[in-house]
Amino acid sequence: MAHAFAAKLDLALKALSMSRSRLAAEMGVDKSIIGRWGRGSARPSAENLARLTGLIAQRVAGFTTLDWDRDPPGLADALGVDRGVASAGPSLDSAFHDALLVEAIEATARLGATYEGFFRSTRPFASVPGQFLHDHMMVRRAPDGLMRFDLRCDTVRVRGWVLPQRGQLVVIGAEDASGSPAFGIFNGVVSRRADIIDGLLLACALDSARTPTACAIVFERVGELTGDAALDDAKIDALGECDPAATPASAPAALTAYLVRDIGPAQLALGGDWLLRMPLAGSVARGPGIDQRPGGYAHAFPSHVRVMSMPLKARAGSG
Repeated sequence: MAHAFAAKLDLALKALSMSRSRLAAEMGVDKSIIGRWGRGSARPSAENLARLTGLIAQRVAGFTTLDWDRDPPGLADALGVDRGVASAGPSLDSAFHDALLVEAIEATARLGATYEGFFRSTRPFASVPGQFLHDHMMVRRAPDGLMRFDLRCDTVRVRGWVLPQRGQLVVIGAEDASGSPAFGIFNGVVSRRADIIDGLLLACALDSARTPTACAIVFERVGELTGDAALDDAKIDALGECDPAATPASAPAALTAYLVRDIGPAQLALGGDWLLRMPLAGSVARGPGIDQRPGGYAHAFPSHVRVMSMPLKARAGSG
């Protein structure tokens, strides 16, 4: 019986595009309980089954506890999905690392306001050595308890998730046009608001080979959310129209030197880095008016952070 319920639970999670971790968070139970249901080692109690049914009924009109007695194809009908889903393998969402999502949802509830807002990045231009680009990004919490980001650079748009993890931010997204993935890990802050965050970005360059490329990147806060989703969407649209090409004024030498460092065996022998890293000790991530990390580029930020985004006539290709 427990194994039969496990298959039905998996079907329900696929239909709702929900992970076990997310289900545990929404039901307010330990993730190990959902894990036992999913492995077929236990069935939910009558109370938990009623809570689970009620949660599904919020998304699927008319769903009741009697629907759990259906066979998988019948349950698929009740959930409003194609019967083929009943025989499909695990969905990507249900396969997502449980610990990552659970911690992200819990941390976002505590820290989401710290990172919500509008940011401008500075990063090396992958396609043109020696040049730098600015992206604009909006971060805000979604109804599912996670933070979403919407990043623009000329005609390129990347969207995805910002997941707080143990003092850092894990960023997972994809480019709209091609679906090409982008990943990042950033140093977080300990204040009520993040004015500057830095970290490493991994994505495919916009060349013909879609070359995997990693670089250091810095984000600076350039605005706050209004609380009106339509107005905030319009603002990120407008920021996306800004010229992405960095200038000496918008990306001064101290910043570009911080972003581009020699690495490799020769530098290791001189006491430098063997790999591209963004160590916490030298991070410039900080909150309002506070240099939280010693050294690095932190001393140069007060003058730089006042440089806001300005649309220019000429455009550089993004990548």
